[in-house]
Amino acid sequence: MTQTDRAPITLGILVFPGFPMACLTSCIEPLRAANEISGTETFRWTVVAEGDAPVPSSAGVTFAPNTKLSEVEGLDYLFFAASPNGRFEDPSRANAALQRILRAKGTLGAVSGGAFPLARTGLTGNHPMSVHWCYEAAFQVEFPDTPIQSTVICDEGPFKTVSGASAAFDFMLNLIDEQLGGDIMAEVACWFQHPFIRSAAMSQKTPAFATSKSEDLLPKPVAKAIQKFAEHIESPIQIGEVADAIGVSTRSLERSFKDATGQSPLKYYRKMRMNQARQLVLYTNDTITEVAYMVGYATPGAFLRHYRETFGVTPITDRRAKNSLRVKTGDALPQS
Repeated sequence: MTQTDRAPITLGILVFPGFPMACLTSCIEPLRAANEISGTETFRWTVVAEGDAPVPSSAGVTFAPNTKLSEVEGLDYLFFAASPNGRFEDPSRANAALQRILRAKGTLGAVSGGAFPLARTGLTGNHPMSVHWCYEAAFQVEFPDTPIQSTVICDEGPFKTVSGASAAFDFMLNLIDEQLGGDIMAEVACWFQHPFIRSAAMSQKTPAFATSKSEDLLPKPVAKAIQKFAEHIESPIQIGEVADAIGVSTRSLERSFKDATGQSPLKYYRKMRMNQARQLVLYTNDTITEVAYMVGYATPGAFLRHYRETFGVTPITDRRAKNSLRVKTGDALPQS
């Protein structure tokens, strides 16, 4: 059977107020190009929303949905595109529509912050999910029983989760490869100057603080120390203990950090804890005192001082500013 004899693969992108616009375009554009290059209608797509009103993206640009979730049918895939605060206005009705898609052999998935509303449906159970590194701490707090994968894509089991917009492009390239072959896939990648086609198993790139490098490009002792830091966010570990654990002297570790990052290991460690704290401040309902405890502070005083030194604002001011921005873009506020 030739591709023209097959039914098109139909992709739905379910958008929530405040969704990242790049996630939408990264899903659609490679499929559009694949159709144009191959001269076929191998792929179709539709923008879905819970209601029929235009949906604002995080950039403030609004998109009119093609169809409502309650009326959608014939989808092979439905990907959630949202901020971490995305929620259904009518969860029961939305879940009924999602279950109809699953019964019809459709696949549910999520891109970037869309993993949050997908997990909130309760449909994903304990299946692993790929979560963008900048949301991992908040996701783990809200969904402690869901295994998190640090790969760019998690395609294990019935749900397909994609860590970010660029990873969504990779997912679509792999879908093009399955349906039209590697030659079409490679041409699509070259159309968009997407030079490196990543497999699902590739690890996410994470930035090294105060440098122009990602963590995987740091010297091995520094990378090993950072991994130890990551394992001890809630229960802080002494720098000397980290040095012993990775088999170097404390002085050698400090020198390596200074050369690689321009800062001491203690300062780098504190920055890691502050970044995790900011995730919890912005994307959870936990009190500031609770956040302080979750990143290893016995009392809020030092935490508040370090947070302000790091970000220039207090945690409360930071949270209020984020909530104000959500109101402007139409993003749902966190609910208890």
